[in-house]
Amino acid sequence: MVKPVIITCAPTGGIHTPTMSEHLPVTPGEIARASIEAAEAGAAIIHLHARNPENGRPDPDPDLFMQFLPRIKQATDAVVNVSTGGGLGMSREERLRAALRTSPEMASMNMGSMNFGIFPMLDKYSDWKHDWEPQFLEMTRDFIFRNTFADIEFAMRELGDAHGTRFEFECYDLGHLYNLAWVIDQGWVKPPFFVQMVFGILGGVGADLDNLVHMHNVAEKLIGGDYEWSVLAAGRHQMPFTTQAALLGGNVRVGLEDSLYIGPGRKAVSNAEQVRKIRGIVEALGQTVATPAETRERLGLKGADRVGF
Repeated sequence: MVKPVIITCAPTGGIHTPTMSEHLPVTPGEIARASIEAAEAGAAIIHLHARNPENGRPDPDPDLFMQFLPRIKQATDAVVNVSTGGGLGMSREERLRAALRTSPEMASMNMGSMNFGIFPMLDKYSDWKHDWEPQFLEMTRDFIFRNTFADIEFAMRELGDAHGTRFEFECYDLGHLYNLAWVIDQGWVKPPFFVQMVFGILGGVGADLDNLVHMHNVAEKLIGGDYEWSVLAAGRHQMPFTTQAALLGGNVRVGLEDSLYIGPGRKAVSNAEQVRKIRGIVEALGQTVATPAETRERLGLKGADRVGF
C-alpha cells in the first residue's frame, strides 16, 4: 500500500536573496504568514530559516525565530522543522543556536561537508537591493559547507539526545547516504529515519532521473526498513523531481528556499502556490496527502506540546 505523501514546505531558506523575488518572505511576519498559508494548503512539515528583517540576510538569531515560531504553532498543527544549516558561512554554533533554544520536533541535518556553489546566480542580476547579496553569492566560489563527523555527532548529542528532536537527514550526494548509514551503525540515532535527498545544487548530485533512482535504491539497501524518504530539487527541477518521487512512493519538499518559480518563466507568488501545485499532482496520481498527525506518527516525533516555543 502506498502511504500518504508527506509534503514539506521550506518558505525562505538561506540561499535566495531579496533581489531575486519580491515574494521571498523576509520579515518574521512574512515568514509566519507564508508558513501558515503553506500548512493550510497541505504541507505537513514547515522547514524554517530566519532572516534579518531589515536587509533579508540569513540570520541565526533565536530571537528572530521566536517572533514567528509561536505564531505558526498557534495557527497550524504543522510539524515545525528548524534548520541547522542556517546560512552559508555561519559557524556550527551559529547554525545550532535557534534549534537549541526552541527545542523543535524536527531539525535539518546535512550529512556531510561539500562544495556549495550558488555563485552562478550572479550572472542573472545586475541591480541589487542590498550590498551584501553579490558578496554573499561570490563567497561560495571558494566555500565549503562544513559538517564533519564531529559536527554531526555534536548536533545529535546536544539536540537529538538532549531535546528529543528528530532529524531531516539532508543527503546531497551518494556519500551522504553512506555517512548516514555509518552514523546509524554507531547508534547515534534511532529509527524511524527521515531522509531528504537533495538534487541540483552545484557541488552535490545533479538533477538527473537516473541519479534519483540510484539514490533511492542505495538508501533502500543501506537503511531500508523503518525509514521515510523524500526529494527536493533546486530551481526548474523542483516540480518534475518531486513528481517522480511521488510516483516512486516517496515524499516531497517544495518552497521558495528550493525554487522561486511555479512554472517555466513564471515566479511563484507564494509558497502556498507551490504546495497546492504539488498536492494537485499527488492527488491526480491517485494518492493522498499526509496530515500532520500522520506525519508525527510515521516519523516518531515527540509532539508539539514538547517544544520550546
